[in-house]
Amino acid sequence: MTRKRSTRRTSTRKSSRRKKKQPSLLSRLTLDQWLDILGYGLLAVAALTILSFLSANNGLVLGKWLGLLRQGFGWGAYLTPLFVGAVGLWLVLREFGDRLPSVTPLQIVGILLGYLALLTTSHFATALALFEGDLGNALAAVADRGLGGGHLGEALARPLLVGLGSGGVIVALVTWWLIVAALIFGVSVQDGARVIQRLWKKRPAGRARNLPAPRTTSTAAKSAPRQTAAPPRQPSAPRAPVPINGGSPTPAALPAVPSPPLLIGDDQIWRLPTLDEMLDPGNGQDFSADILRRQARLVEETLESLGAPVRVREINRGPVVTQFGIEPLVITNGNGQETKVKVSRISALADDLALALEARTLRVEAPIPGKGLVGIEVPNPEISLVALRDVMESKRYAEVDSPLRLCLGQDVSGHPAIADLTAMPHLLIAGTTGSGKSVCINALITALLLQHTPASLRFLMVDPKRVELAGYDGIPHLLSKVVVEMERVTNALQWVLSEMDGRYRRFSKARAIHIRDYNENVAPRLGEKPLPYIVVVIDELADLMMMAPQETERSLCRIAQMARATGIHLIIATQRPSVDVVTGLIKANFPARIAFNVASSVDSRVILDMPGAEQLLGRGDMLFLPPDAPTPLRLQGAFVSDEELRRLVQYWKEQARPGAVPVEKSVQRPLWEEAPPWEAGQKEQKIKYEDELLPEVIDLVLRENRASISLLQRKLRIGYTRSARIMDILERHGIVGPQPGGSKAREVFPGAARALLHPQGEE
Repeated sequence: MTRKRSTRRTSTRKSSRRKKKQPSLLSRLTLDQWLDILGYGLLAVAALTILSFLSANNGLVLGKWLGLLRQGFGWGAYLTPLFVGAVGLWLVLREFGDRLPSVTPLQIVGILLGYLALLTTSHFATALALFEGDLGNALAAVADRGLGGGHLGEALARPLLVGLGSGGVIVALVTWWLIVAALIFGVSVQDGARVIQRLWKKRPAGRARNLPAPRTTSTAAKSAPRQTAAPPRQPSAPRAPVPINGGSPTPAALPAVPSPPLLIGDDQIWRLPTLDEMLDPGNGQDFSADILRRQARLVEETLESLGAPVRVREINRGPVVTQFGIEPLVITNGNGQETKVKVSRISALADDLALALEARTLRVEAPIPGKGLVGIEVPNPEISLVALRDVMESKRYAEVDSPLRLCLGQDVSGHPAIADLTAMPHLLIAGTTGSGKSVCINALITALLLQHTPASLRFLMVDPKRVELAGYDGIPHLLSKVVVEMERVTNALQWVLSEMDGRYRRFSKARAIHIRDYNENVAPRLGEKPLPYIVVVIDELADLMMMAPQETERSLCRIAQMARATGIHLIIATQRPSVDVVTGLIKANFPARIAFNVASSVDSRVILDMPGAEQLLGRGDMLFLPPDAPTPLRLQGAFVSDEELRRLVQYWKEQARPGAVPVEKSVQRPLWEEAPPWEAGQKEQKIKYEDELLPEVIDLVLRENRASISLLQRKLRIGYTRSARIMDILERHGIVGPQPGGSKAREVFPGAARALLHPQGEE
């Protein structure tokens, strides 16, 4: 019986304990609710304090409160409600804090130190002004009367007076205020010295004389642009992304420095154009940080409701998209074990996120390279244009040490994206019509034209559409007019191959490794002119592959494989990235690729080997795959207007006018001995065939579209030995392919056959 009673008593005790463990009303309040209560309380205290200062009849509690403030802080009591109210207002409006002035922790420390410095300084000043005699007794008298800094000011001033004396107190206070200024305003002694030095340099003591420009001929002087004495405009730095526990600001831009003139030949002077004259600055668009914070909270709430809790760690505001860097949180599975949310689960919820954010497309980058975060890229309400001038004036552009720097645009964080064409060494661009492909090509060409004269860079442009690149006709950088006829493209590529082989022979004789080694070390020693870089720009690859697929693919692949050391680079664009245009061999030799908006994920896999380009927004939104990166980077391409292109082309045309220099020294003639075979002015040469039947054999294989030894024996009635010798001649000239084996006929290349029958333009 005793055991039963004890059991009942223990059960009643347990039930009573369970009842006592029920949470109280105060414990149910969340941290946000406690902060709200504290904020409203501080605002009420600040309001009552201000009213008590203004009112002559205060109650008992307010009277005691005012006396306590005046005795403790002296004249600083009038600033106390301002500080208390500011803290309370920040607690109440912390959810909407993006519209409030941002205050760093160092600035908060500086404000507190400034308040204490104000109390100490006012206490010393009041004691010196109102009392004579012992300064220590004066400090106590001022505190008792509630003047100066009150008892707190006395507590701070007395140790300084005892330890340093009257003279040391002044030095200590001056140092104190300098520290406060450095913390609040970020101004150091070095900054102050620079300001004083800058003002000293701008003093109206005298004017600095400009050095006289070098004397040139009258025609060259007319073609050269006028140099103004005004310094270049300091470009405005791009805006910094909204930080959430991170976010790096965009580096400040550097002023554009005018390039010095370069002397070519005997009389001609080239002058590189300045950015101020050719390009217009960009206009940065404002954005609401409150909207970004609201979207960040929506991302967290949506993923948490779908069973994938995350925390937004940073927000990167770019010109086209905003990237939210999220960190997967820990969840508890059915076995009670805590595991992090899988990245694949976040990627699978992309459509749900797009629905919650009301975004037309949404891209998940899992993970962000170099960071332990998953990137969610949401389109901005408005696309900001990235001006080419802003990219070229950036610090990152100046840091890239390369003769062929390409300005691609800006990344999702607003940082300039610069690429090195010599390191790529070739570039493949794909995108549908209207996606920004042609604007990107114009931006790349414009950046190169602003860096190089015709002495250091030459272009070979192919534009079957006769629209995009035809405007560059007439600039002295072109090897010939823009190639628009498809029949001339094969000859142009063959000339590029011959120029590449000729440069390799020249490097071998001079024992040079590459073009940079030859131009910097060998050419000056031999007294020869440096070799210019050659950039071949092809605007539409699909047309070439349709007309002559085998010859185009073989020429492009051979140039891409071997031409890097000779300074020859390819930039190829196409609007149809299908497998019959961008073949496997072409993709293997073009590791650097740019994908604009494409029609489907199949086309994206062709150009990038992964989906994603079909989700781009167009108007310059692109994915750039560097040759040394496993995943592409999302960029907004640099924009160049038609007016800027017209100014730049007109500038170079003015310098290359025929009347600027004598005809025999005209800049329109090639700058080295070899020239493209389609250029006019070459002497006709009579063809000497290795076999008299060769023209008849070529006509035969072109009609039959196949070639074999037995075919020549039957049709021309010649022996086996002569047929085999003629077939070897055709293979050596690239008219037929190698023997495939078995009874199959050889492949015929019509372009090479016509080039052998009608060399040097004999049509």
